[in-house]
Amino acid sequence: MTKFDRYTQGTPSWIDLMAPDQDGAKRFYGDLFGWEYDDQPIDDQGNTYSMARIEGDDVAGLGGQMEHEQGQPARWNVYFAADDVDAVASKVQEAGGQVMAGPMDVFDSGRMAFAQDPGGAMFGIWQAKQHIGSRRANEPGTNTWNEVAVDDVPATAGFYREVLGVTPQEMDMGPEMGTYTTFEVDGRSVAGSMSLPPGVPPHWNVYFNVADLDASVARATDLGAEAVAPAMDIPGVGRLAFLKDPQGAMFNLMQHPADFVAD
Repeated sequence: MTKFDRYTQGTPSWIDLMAPDQDGAKRFYGDLFGWEYDDQPIDDQGNTYSMARIEGDDVAGLGGQMEHEQGQPARWNVYFAADDVDAVASKVQEAGGQVMAGPMDVFDSGRMAFAQDPGGAMFGIWQAKQHIGSRRANEPGTNTWNEVAVDDVPATAGFYREVLGVTPQEMDMGPEMGTYTTFEVDGRSVAGSMSLPPGVPPHWNVYFNVADLDASVARATDLGAEAVAPAMDIPGVGRLAFLKDPQGAMFNLMQHPADFVAD
């Protein structure tokens, strides 16, 4: 288990799901991961943002879709910590990306912007105030890894280097997997990038830690998820599965080996 009270710029600090059926999403992920929820009002129309918690600690958010998203599948979003969200947002434009929303204050929780990288993947930028982001990671039911899937990995890695200050590093994963690019902050691997599979739009992958991958996949499919690829083992990393939830959001599961130590 890893608990957090702050995040360094460039580190993924929060994830949330925007879904057509917020209550249905809460049931699915609550049954799968054991999450409990705190529904927080966000307007005077009765809409809420659901804080998913494990033992009282925030680990993810779930909300309804914006009007322009209606009719689209649900989507997981990844947010990166920033010391100054306005400064980072200005670099997005300079580096060839687009700021899609913000920067804007989110009550007294923090200040955020939402952007699109040059490869087409959406991501968030979060400057913490009262809400630092996820309080736990790398334990069952919490976020354990994030990676961006795009057509041009080197160009995308360069974009995040310019915008967030991460250091891209290439890793040789062997003849079957080839080269994998990680993003480092202060010498720690915090995220990665992979080539986009055919027919899949650019996006950020969210991985959740599980204690027993095969049992978790079986549970997820019983709850209405779809396994989109066979589970696979990566030496030194763990066993992975790739799924689509009942509302179409892509998400991944990861079971680390017993001797695995997160950065």
